Amino acid sequence: MRLPEQTGHTKQKQPRKPDERIRRTHGRLGIALVQLIQEKPMDDVTVQEVLDRASVGRSTFYFHFRDKNDLLLSQFEKFLKMMSTALSVRKEESRRVVPVAELFAHIGSQRKVYRALADSGRLNDFFDLAQGYFSRGIEQRLRESKRLPKLPQRELAARGSALAGSLLSLLRWWLDRGAKEPARDMDELFHRMAWTGLQSSLSCDLRGSDTTPRHLAP
Repeated sequence: MRLPEQTGHTKQKQPRKPDERIRRTHGRLGIALVQLIQEKPMDDVTVQEVLDRASVGRSTFYFHFRDKNDLLLSQFEKFLKMMSTALSVRKEESRRVVPVAELFAHIGSQRKVYRALADSGRLNDFFDLAQGYFSRGIEQRLRESKRLPKLPQRELAARGSALAGSLLSLLRWWLDRGAKEPARDMDELFHRMAWTGLQSSLSCDLRGSDTTPRHLAP
């Protein structure tokens, strides 16, 4: 490896990229855990079984995670961050505030995992995290939207939280019914409901009706 030449002054260090080896290790561990919880109850899965399946050493595992639940939460967070920011990251120019079709299609294809999480009591952890991630992601999309007037920060946050709650409620309903409807149709349904509500409330404001609660005022 070639070292940088000395120039008589200290060069500013560039930010280090995340270690690709760490990402690969986390990925193997996550895949191993997901596979195992489909084979046996989560509470019966041991860290050693995860390590054996992923071919990762014990010291490496405990350097990054406290236990198997910590690993599971890290997988939730990785997935939710990707999904909740996807539209903003790729600068999609559409009315969509969340990639509902992609989200539902992925989770719908993993219903065995969904059931395993429900049976182990970990599903609420997923939905609790999802509420926060999607609230922030939707808030950002509303901020970026050219369909809305500039709204106060508190109102954007409130609308983001409300829409995230509606999204997750719709997801539960869809899964509980057996995920029969196409994910694309659920995307259209969610955004039709979302924008109908947004435009209705904004129309009331434009007509002079003060529908914004006092505590949300700027």
